[in-house]
Amino acid sequence: MDNSKPANKRITKAVIPAAGLGTRFLPITKSQPKEMVPVVDKPTIQYVVEEAVASGIDDILIITGRGKRAIEDHFDRSFELEAELKKKNDHALLAELETIAELADIHYIRQKVAAGLGHAVLCAKKHIGENAFAVLLGDIITLSDSPCTKDLIGIYERYGASVIAVQPVPIEDVRRYGVIKGEQVDDGLYRIVDLVEKPTPEKAPSNLAVLGRYVLTPAIFDCLEQTKPGLGGEIQLTDALRLLLEREEMYALEATGPRYDIGNKLSWIKATVELALMNEEMGEELRVYLQELLRNK
Repeated sequence: MDNSKPANKRITKAVIPAAGLGTRFLPITKSQPKEMVPVVDKPTIQYVVEEAVASGIDDILIITGRGKRAIEDHFDRSFELEAELKKKNDHALLAELETIAELADIHYIRQKVAAGLGHAVLCAKKHIGENAFAVLLGDIITLSDSPCTKDLIGIYERYGASVIAVQPVPIEDVRRYGVIKGEQVDDGLYRIVDLVEKPTPEKAPSNLAVLGRYVLTPAIFDCLEQTKPGLGGEIQLTDALRLLLEREEMYALEATGPRYDIGNKLSWIKATVELALMNEEMGEELRVYLQELLRNK
């Protein structure tokens, strides 16, 4: 039986939580947002915004906090810099900077207290209204032939329900993630039965971990308002999703490409190396260098 049903509205809005303190990345993040940590030649959050835009989204709300002004400046025009590039006839770089400023309609709101990911999403309620929307964590980069968020939107359009991106992880690593219990309904697609936040390997219902990409119905906001603070006084998005699951169907889509957590130093190094190898300007030269380096070790 085909339980698919059309979604009511096209998804055009995304929320990017970017208010975290980045303590796992100190001392780099002492004076700059972790979302602005560069990967090759772009800050992390630019990859995230570009994924949203490539998924058909043109209205983005970034949830920031104190010390995050650099994010706003990055996506704004810099007339002095543009004037200098014009003097130098550097039209290629000028065009690139202008493209960054015109990626989408980008709005900002501050999360005034560090009250967790769930609270950060709740800050978007007035902006989102009664629309389904995407959530992309601002320090997670995903790579695939088709953007992860675009694939989630496709599932939402088919089923009219919230959908979360997941990825298998080694069972010993599940304690670092939210993990789903699901019933497979299609290749790589699961109907969620339960969600567990950071279970022990012995109690994990699966090894399918939530990877930082969501498409959610507006009903999540009522669930967030009813969610009580948990550990550290924070409102956890996973707790609100469990409440939403009691009211609506929810799906999980297994992502096909790699995921990089830029809050993790080793993952950041991996992202930098792998994306640099894909870079047309430096990829081949870097590959030769790495091969030579490994031979001499």
